[in-house]
Amino acid sequence: MANLKEIRNRIASVSSTMQITSAMKMVSAAKLKKAQDAITAMRPYSDKLTELLQSLSASLEGDAGSVYAQNREVNKVLVVSITSNRGLCGAFNTNVIKQSMVLANQTYAGKQVDFMAIGKKANDILRKKYTVIENHSKVYDELNFDNVALIAEELMALFTNGTYDKIEIVYNKFKNAATQIIMTEQFLPIVPISGEEASSADYVYEPSKFEIVEQLIPKSLKTQLYKGIRDSFASEHGARMTAMHKATDNATELRDQLKLTYNKARQAAITNEILEIVGGAEALSN
Repeated sequence: MANLKEIRNRIASVSSTMQITSAMKMVSAAKLKKAQDAITAMRPYSDKLTELLQSLSASLEGDAGSVYAQNREVNKVLVVSITSNRGLCGAFNTNVIKQSMVLANQTYAGKQVDFMAIGKKANDILRKKYTVIENHSKVYDELNFDNVALIAEELMALFTNGTYDKIEIVYNKFKNAATQIIMTEQFLPIVPISGEEASSADYVYEPSKFEIVEQLIPKSLKTQLYKGIRDSFASEHGARMTAMHKATDNATELRDQLKLTYNKARQAAITNEILEIVGGAEALSN
């Protein structure tokens, strides 16, 4: 059994860790509320805009819809992995990186697969085995639509100039503080909805479908990427809050166990001292 000083040091260390994890939990909880409100408000707009433009693309003939809807033979694929810049959020980053590797090693096996990292964690791990063409971790310093739009424009240029034939996005979709759903979305080319679904939508277009497609598809793609990063941002805080909550509970349990061990060791030491005193007194009396 460890001596009393060692146990006291461990209790102090665990108590200090517990204070840190508890503080991180409260910080993430405060940030989560704002991030959750942002993605909840944005998601219906983004989904409806995507549905409208998919319907438009499906109703247009051939490649007349947009250069962003052209399907080419897939030889070069770009995977956009959206993670966080910091850890201590459970399996949040690990799940995205694992899914990105599945795309590279299984889904597109035999193809050229490169990565674009949005978040320091994806860049640090993926660059060890794969080609990471760029890391946009600074986007979290000031997360807004304009900054994300610049990344989306870069992705659109990489597709239209033929550098990549397909672009996929991997991120965590926010469901609640304790649950994040790993998502893989095709960013480019645009995936049109089926003919039956497209024909069921009754829209009146002015001035024309072609002009609307050319103007709104770039905006829709920017919105899709922004939604993915916003989803990931909210998921990060939810995952970190949950992880820090569990860490605080574990630290509390460990501290209680150490205190019990300390009390037992202290009681045993006191008992031994009493026995030694009694034994010494009896020896003197004899």
